[in-house]
Amino acid sequence: MRRILSAHTLTTFLSVIILVACHSKTDKVSARTPPPRFHDAPAPPSTSPLSYDTMGAERQRIIHELDAYYEAQVRAGFNGSVLVGYKGNVIYERYFGFSNRERGQRLNQNSSSQLASISKTFTGAAILYLYQRKYLDINQPVQHYLKNFPYPGISVKCLLDHRSGLPDYTKWVGNYKKDTRTPITNEEMMQLMARYKPALEFRPNTRFKYCNTNFAVLACLLEEVTEMKYNDFMRKYIFEPLGMTHTFVYDPWRGMPANATTSYKYNWVREPDMFADGVWGDKGIYSTVQDMYRWDQSFYHNTILDNETIELAYGPCSFEKPGIKNYGLGWRMLCYPNGGKIIYHNGWWHGNNTSFYRFIKDNFTIVILGNKYNNGIYHQAPRIYSIVKGIPEMHGFDTED
Repeated sequence: MRRILSAHTLTTFLSVIILVACHSKTDKVSARTPPPRFHDAPAPPSTSPLSYDTMGAERQRIIHELDAYYEAQVRAGFNGSVLVGYKGNVIYERYFGFSNRERGQRLNQNSSSQLASISKTFTGAAILYLYQRKYLDINQPVQHYLKNFPYPGISVKCLLDHRSGLPDYTKWVGNYKKDTRTPITNEEMMQLMARYKPALEFRPNTRFKYCNTNFAVLACLLEEVTEMKYNDFMRKYIFEPLGMTHTFVYDPWRGMPANATTSYKYNWVREPDMFADGVWGDKGIYSTVQDMYRWDQSFYHNTILDNETIELAYGPCSFEKPGIKNYGLGWRMLCYPNGGKIIYHNGWWHGNNTSFYRFIKDNFTIVILGNKYNNGIYHQAPRIYSIVKGIPEMHGFDTED
């Protein structure tokens, strides 16, 4: 026999339905609303001028030896900026060569250089910032956020740790687009991916392979979740709060700021833009060595990420191959048997070679930004570390971009 609901029961039932619907709507809106601007974080300490170490005789020894080392590097073709920091203080900072050789403009503290793949550290941190505040879940499939993403078995985390199996867009876009000189956007790259669905290189989350596509897709995901452009989000939520006044995302349709360095081949021939120069996330951020030190120090002060999230980012994710080399979430790393760990990222795009090493146990940092192609940049960090520490040169440093 059918039971008839009382008026009181029916009213209660409808109230519950309305309440659930309201909560669902609120959750959906909050998940797509940009996070507030550091409402629960302390004022960033790095907005004030950087601190410089005054170690007396020991500092003079370091400066003398590093100057001698870089005199030889310049003779060998090095053109770039260098900063070495220790426990929050700059102990060495130099600018060698030209920002723009044709105009005779020398590199200085305001010269912004293309970070190349070091840009991935910012993209990864931005995604983890949203994850930390529960605006997205890195364990969800990418398709949960990007409906036109054509690969169902890839999670957001697989993009962060390069275990997706995606092919590198810098290599396959030319197969489907005749004009390879004009920059394209992330959206155009995603449209090509959705239309042609280039084959995966391996089954997702079965092994590591470094791939620029991963972080280009992450930039699209960030824009979808926050409803902000990638460059606007970076400026508002990272660059400005940290006082990174000479850091920006390159937009080829807006032109290059006057303080940006020119990219050169090894023989001082300019590197022209091409299709990939309009894609963000995997590269495209310009910065200075001073601003990069502010970025480095923000992790010690939890300005952007809390300790739990930072430890997640620094955790190695791939163990298929033995050895000390590994990759976390947006960071390369060297993991030693004694528990020591070096967190770093290198970069190479056009004539820009960059190196960013962080000895996190010692709060010791090396930033090298070159704008004239020089593969030797990837070998400088071990020598710098040995000079400052007064120890034999370490071996086993990675030289990949």
